[in-house]
Amino acid sequence: MRSALIVIAGTVAATALAVVTGCTSSPPQAPRADSTAPVIAPGRPGEVAKTLDPSVAATIVPSPTANAADVKYVQDMIVHHAQALDMAILAPNRAASAQLKTLADRIKAAQGPEIQYMTTWLREQDQKVPDHHAKHEGMAGMATPRQMEDLKAASGKAFDKLFLQLMINHHLGAIKMSEQVLGGGSHIKIEELAGDVSVTQSAEIRRMQGMLKEL
Repeated sequence: MRSALIVIAGTVAATALAVVTGCTSSPPQAPRADSTAPVIAPGRPGEVAKTLDPSVAATIVPSPTANAADVKYVQDMIVHHAQALDMAILAPNRAASAQLKTLADRIKAAQGPEIQYMTTWLREQDQKVPDHHAKHEGMAGMATPRQMEDLKAASGKAFDKLFLQLMINHHLGAIKMSEQVLGGGSHIKIEELAGDVSVTQSAEIRRMQGMLKEL
């Protein structure tokens, strides 16, 4: 009887030790990706995707930290968009083409919210938000004060032609500015914004060029 009790006690002790050991052992580590695996980097508008070495990819991934190029782009683009809105709001009462009026309305619908987005972003970065009519000498694609006065004075087909000419040039300027920040900026949200501006305004340029040929 005594030997039986010893065997039972030993069995219970062994079982308890196994349970304790199982509870305190470290869980197996999750499998890690091979650090030598290639990284596929999506191309910017008009570019194909690239296969990058991981060590290279780590240095080109956009970060949530803004640099001077990001801030300048956003400040300038707010002023740039503001002039586009000034041009677009003239169309309902001056344009002859219903298609042009629709285009102008689409520009307002896209660029108005983008101004709000950029304004919020600048405030989050503790950066100055430019005034609606801030100076813009030398900014790509901007219409001159004289050109804006001529547009306000025009109506009918004359307005349509001048509007399309000015807005095409205006869009080309925005695309140029976007290309510059895509090459020199660092903030991921601004890279996404610049990419959207390039794609949207490139499509609108093609539409406006077609409309201009029909005048």
